[in-house]
Amino acid sequence: MASKHPVISDKEAEHITRAEELAYELRIQEVMTEDVFCLEPEMKMETALDIFQKEHFSGAPVVKDGHLLGILSIEDLIRALRENNMDVAVQEYMTTNLVTVRKLDPVVEALKTFSQTNFGRLPVMDENGTLVGIITKGDISNGLLRALQRDYHAEELIRYRASHLFEDIVSGRTSLILRYDIRKGDFTHGGNASSNIKRALLRLGATPQVARRCGIAVYEAEMNLIIHTTHGGTLRVEIEPHKITMEAYDDGPGIEDVDQAMRPGYSTATNEVREMGFGAGMGLVNIKRCVDEMRLISSLERGTNLYMIIYLNDDDTNPKTIQ
Repeated sequence: MASKHPVISDKEAEHITRAEELAYELRIQEVMTEDVFCLEPEMKMETALDIFQKEHFSGAPVVKDGHLLGILSIEDLIRALRENNMDVAVQEYMTTNLVTVRKLDPVVEALKTFSQTNFGRLPVMDENGTLVGIITKGDISNGLLRALQRDYHAEELIRYRASHLFEDIVSGRTSLILRYDIRKGDFTHGGNASSNIKRALLRLGATPQVARRCGIAVYEAEMNLIIHTTHGGTLRVEIEPHKITMEAYDDGPGIEDVDQAMRPGYSTATNEVREMGFGAGMGLVNIKRCVDEMRLISSLERGTNLYMIIYLNDDDTNPKTIQ
């Protein structure tokens, strides 16, 4: 079936998706606010209001004996003011339905969580479940700007076309194959394979735009293996002079309805995975946007194979999505 998404040219990718690429590269701990002021649950709302006004806070975590209990936002304070309840404890108005992210998660996972919720800030936890920071959309914007400034000159040095990678090698067919085994539930190392693949492409002379598209597509495929498979799976990337072929495959449990799985926001992730900030149901949609061809084959008995192709010659580019 022909793709309904517009073709993303190299020039468009350079200007539109650079921030997206950084969101996949940067970890939350690199952009979050570490020095977090915390409220106590017994503190009066009036005291919290005074602190918010003095420090220009719009929200703060509520902590007791090192344990995160909730978040108090400016909206909670306004609600207490309207109800004339400023003499009650913070714990009476704080939000306890918490959604957190982990410090080693890529920034893109925080962005996905923000897009799925109305929260203005997200608590950041370490691997032991301890609060180590707060992240806001403003933190992400500032972090992306800093990263853009850092790598601008380095990226300018890489200007070779990926289609020229093998121009000095004479053979019937020349290719380089990269392979990575992905473990089920290994969120700590989620994104490592895609980062390594993108770095390899850049070192081989690929344009930043091609590496960017490939990196995002492989990241989403990698996270699908971590989240949805039974035993994990394999990522395989074949680099040829005229195209890059990416494949993610596993042996189960398979996708019951492929058409439904392609719909934005559809996800079969568990509540536990969603609480960690993953499984927003945008993975396949993001892949489809970044590649020229995509084929998804799945059955409940044999597992899932996802094929993705990015063409490197302009005259070979014929974007299609095949299901």
